[in-house]
Formats: sequence, structure tokens, C-alpha cells
Amino acid sequence: MIGIWETGVHLQSFPRAILHVDGDAFFASCETALHPELRGRVVITGKERGIASSLSYEAKARGVRRGMTFKEIKQLCPDAIILSSDYETYSLFSKRMFAIMRRFTGQVEEYGIDEGFADLTGMREPLHMSYEDIARTMKKTIDEELGLTVSVGLAPSKSLAKMASKWQKPNGFTSVPGRAIRGYLSVLPVENIWGVGRNTTQYMNSLGILTAADFTSRPFEFIEQHFTKPHQEMWHELNGVAVWPITVEEKTTYASISKTKTFTPPSIDPEFLVAQLTRNLENACIKARRHGLVARRLIVYLRTQQFSHVAVEAKITRASNFPHDLIPHMRTLFADAFKRGVQYRATGVVLADLQTDSSVQSSLFESPVRMEKLQRVYAAVDALSAEFGKHIVHVGGSQTKFARPQSVATERLNIPELMVRV
Repeated sequence: MIGIWETGVHLQSFPRAILHVDGDAFFASCETALHPELRGRVVITGKERGIASSLSYEAKARGVRRGMTFKEIKQLCPDAIILSSDYETYSLFSKRMFAIMRRFTGQVEEYGIDEGFADLTGMREPLHMSYEDIARTMKKTIDEELGLTVSVGLAPSKSLAKMASKWQKPNGFTSVPGRAIRGYLSVLPVENIWGVGRNTTQYMNSLGILTAADFTSRPFEFIEQHFTKPHQEMWHELNGVAVWPITVEEKTTYASISKTKTFTPPSIDPEFLVAQLTRNLENACIKARRHGLVARRLIVYLRTQQFSHVAVEAKITRASNFPHDLIPHMRTLFADAFKRGVQYRATGVVLADLQTDSSVQSSLFESPVRMEKLQRVYAAVDALSAEFGKHIVHVGGSQTKFARPQSVATERLNIPELMVRV
């Protein structure tokens, strides 16, 4: 929808043109993008935690709320599709979403896995489009290429843009040009201002400030007298003056990379636990390769049903980000940590002592042919994962995971998968 309060936006309406993109039910939407047969269904992620963590809008319409137990959900929606969260796949969708945003401007801030800001100021002439047309084209491109919808807000400041993106969720577009700000804020309760919590809401109400417009209409001297610096900056932002910067640095450096998985019911089966660890390791290696990092130290982690845990670690002879290099170390560490008869509810791995992969040299005793083969294999695996979703190709050692009730990915959806054997 083009401008709820105004149409025909002109350049002077946007001294700065800040865009906020917000994924609609992002995790659940990633699942339906990968599996179109789930569209229109009640889809819920969080099976590994035992409570709902992400909901499709169909689930919300049926009264499901985040934090509900699955017993409560099944009573409310017997037809609900409940999935384990696949955060590595969601992060791949996130990466692709931000890559699309950067086609339109280099000024992009990754604010969260499912939301970000973009500064479009000055891009009208290079792109031969109005700011609204740029925003609409970006939104359409994300929808078409990723198969999921986002809601978009366009405004002269970050604060206004973020609040505007929530105005018409899901799949909405809200433009708040400068001259429409007052009308927008007049219907916005102070508790809906970005950054205003319960205590601040009560304090504002005690001062007779009930709407965002009540706040912005007060003289700045009044704001200085009654509020701290963050709220003084908020006053400027809500008045259409951009003071909060777009932080464009993309995180590429990590001290360590960890991947864990909680599952229900708990398991005493070592084969199942090793399969879970193998999948943890695959996920960690995917992220390490994405950022060009290799690990010199591996940590294996097990948590029991009683919430006690054990962690064991080992140094890696040659730093690597290939599961086939690290799985033998992982199995040795698991054998040291595992106790028969103990119920385990979570597994995890940590890749530590990370360094850039360009600094790694092969030893005299390693086969350069094998190394080249592994590099080609995992380059192909990463390319396929980017195109069709994570784990479309996976290490054979993690296959046991899919034969168990803890994961419904393959048995429910009949996903064709390939196993890597090197």
C-alpha cells in the first residue's frame, strides 16, 4: 500500500530515505519456502525445545502463541505441523535476503536474522526510480527469489521505518513521508514506539503523554528536562531527523562457532547421539566455510536429561572446516564423554581457535589429491545447499538422525537427500 496518509511522495518528503525490511514469520516462512506443500497450513517450529518458537500466520489466526507447549497446540490445532528448528537453513535465507538488499544500496545494516535497515538516500538517480519504487522493487525481488514475504517500512529515520514496517504485517508496505509523520504518530500509542518499554510507558503516561505525537509535540527543552539521552535521540528520530546511524559492517570474524541441538524425547542410544553430533558438526562447518574460517580445536558437548553436562576437547593436527577431517576427532571425543544408560537431551560442538583458511598449509604426510578432492566436494555441497536448502546433501553419518521420531523432515515430507561419501 502506498502511503496510508499521503500519496505522491516527493523528494523533500525524504531528507533521508531509510528502509526497514522485516521477515514475516521468518522461520516458519523459510520452511514453507522449502516445502510449498505446507503453504496455508498451521506450521510451527521449536519441536526440539518442546514449545512453539515461530508460527505461521495461519497458526496465529487459530490462536497459537509463542511459548505454548505442543500439547496445548495439538488440543487447539490437531492438524498443526510441528517442526524442529533448522537455524542454519534460516541463516542461509537471511544471507540471501541481505544480498538482495545490497543490490540496491551498499548501506545495509543486518539488524537481526530476519530484519535489516537500508539507507536509500541518493539512490533515486542511479537506479532511475523513486524511493518508493526502489522499496517496492526490493520487496518484490525478495518475495520472488526466496519464496517468502517481507513487510517493509520507508521513512526519514530508522525509528519511523521500523515502526512503519509493522503497520501492515504480513506482506505490507508502508511509506511515511515527512509530511505524513504527524498523522502516523497521532494514532500510535507510546507503548508501540520502538525502544519504549513498560516502565517508560508508565512514566510517559504520568506526564500526560499517551501517543507518539504527544511525545514529539513537546518542546525539546521539556524532553531534555524529563528524559535521558536515548529518549532525546528518539524524539529527534520520531520528528523525522535521522540521528541513529546505519551500521553497515557485516560480521565476518568469530572467536568460535558453536552449534547445539536439543531433542525430545531424550536418548540413551549412542548411534543416535553421534548422528546428532555429526549434524551439529556439519552446521558449524557450513558457517565456518561461509566466512573462510578453519578450526584448530574441536569441543564436543553432551547435556543430560538432568541438565548436567560434560564437554571434552581436542586439538586438530591440521586446521579444517571439512566434516570429513573432523568427524574422527568428534567420535573419539564422544567416546570419552558418553556414559551408557544416561539419558541425553542435547548435543553440541564448538569449532575453536579459528583462523582464516588461506593461512593453512598441508603437512608433508597429507595427500594433496585428497585435499583437492575434499575442496571440490564441499564447494559443490555449498553450492547445492545455497540453491536447494541446507542438508540436501549431507554426510552419511548423520543419516540415523532422520530415521528417528525426533526429526520429521524426511519421513513427513519425503525430501530426497544425497549422502556425501569421500
